[in-house]
Amino acid sequence: MNNDKSNICENKGIGFFERYLTVWVILCIVGGILLGKLAPDLARTMDAMSIYVNGAPVVSIPIAICLFLMMYPIMVKIDFGEVLKAGKAIKPVGLTLVINWMIKPFTMYAISSFFLGTLFLGFIGPDAVDLVKMPFGLDLPVDAIYGAGKVVIVDGIKMLEVPLWRSYLAGCILLGIAPCTAMVLVWGYLAKGNDGHTLVMVAINSLVMLFLFGVLGGWLLGVGQLPVPWKALLLSIGVYVALPLIAGYGSRKWIINHKGKEWFEEKFLHVLTPITIFALLATLVLLFSFKGEVILENPLTILWIAIPLLIQTILIFALGYIAAKAMNLSYENAAPSAMIGASNHFEVAIATSTMLFGLSSGAALATVVGVLIEVPLMLMLVKFCTRTQGWFKENIQISNSL
Repeated sequence: MNNDKSNICENKGIGFFERYLTVWVILCIVGGILLGKLAPDLARTMDAMSIYVNGAPVVSIPIAICLFLMMYPIMVKIDFGEVLKAGKAIKPVGLTLVINWMIKPFTMYAISSFFLGTLFLGFIGPDAVDLVKMPFGLDLPVDAIYGAGKVVIVDGIKMLEVPLWRSYLAGCILLGIAPCTAMVLVWGYLAKGNDGHTLVMVAINSLVMLFLFGVLGGWLLGVGQLPVPWKALLLSIGVYVALPLIAGYGSRKWIINHKGKEWFEEKFLHVLTPITIFALLATLVLLFSFKGEVILENPLTILWIAIPLLIQTILIFALGYIAAKAMNLSYENAAPSAMIGASNHFEVAIATSTMLFGLSSGAALATVVGVLIEVPLMLMLVKFCTRTQGWFKENIQISNSL
């Protein structure tokens, strides 16, 4: 990357940490595994610092703090006033909403369940199991069956023992129902897309998530015979989406009114960006300190999860890009529309998986694999977009003639 491109990236929010996010994730995997070996009780001690309900940990306080620090800087960047501009671009907005909420969650479920539950089941282990949290507010007797899980006692706490591949599936489901609202601003810019359209869709997706994330997540988890913790889903949406969204909206408005928009964008946001990454990395270290043993016993675990996620990302991008061409959208609207559908809001997915199933769950691990492949894959798709701008020249001529 040349100096001019690096400067552009810095101005648009891709700093040193974001550009090499995949490297940091890999280092977190190594660091977490080492931590799990050298200090096996540390992560468990941290996760035990929780808010308990009926004797069961519901919200891990350290993780909740880390995840709020991940989410707040994302939400504070969003200008919800841009939603008003959506009416001027009905077709690209409609395309993005259909891809994100009517297609993507279901293709993610289908692809992940086929690969994890059929094609790779022999590698994962047909009899391999995972321990996940009991659904919040549910008190079943030991040995009771709930979906594909069985109630067991672990260290005096009731847990659900579920097939390991279904736990991975749960993480994939949560990624599939969490459209990106942060890094997509960067992908759209690098692809030379319409920044206004991207901003509109970021705001709209953040609002839609408040209503559809829990509904689709609960339904798809139920279809997959996984625990459906409706109360925890609602709590997760409140803690990890609504709370930072409200805090971001309120503080953004107050800061701009008192300090001005230039100070907000040049000073305040610049300070927040590293906080997001550090909070994400701290969460990942804790997660991998729990899952290190599983990875060491089966080092190809990450690969089995990554393959369906990679196929899903490319498929959704292709559907969005081809549909945009068929709808005669300009390249500037087509590129971000396809990018928004392809990328995932992995911060929300990680936050929700740790709250619903636990920091040590296979679901949490699957959401982290989403982080691992997100940056290099999206940069490849950005390059593909910039090399295929010519496909949409005919669309510009058509739209000008209407």
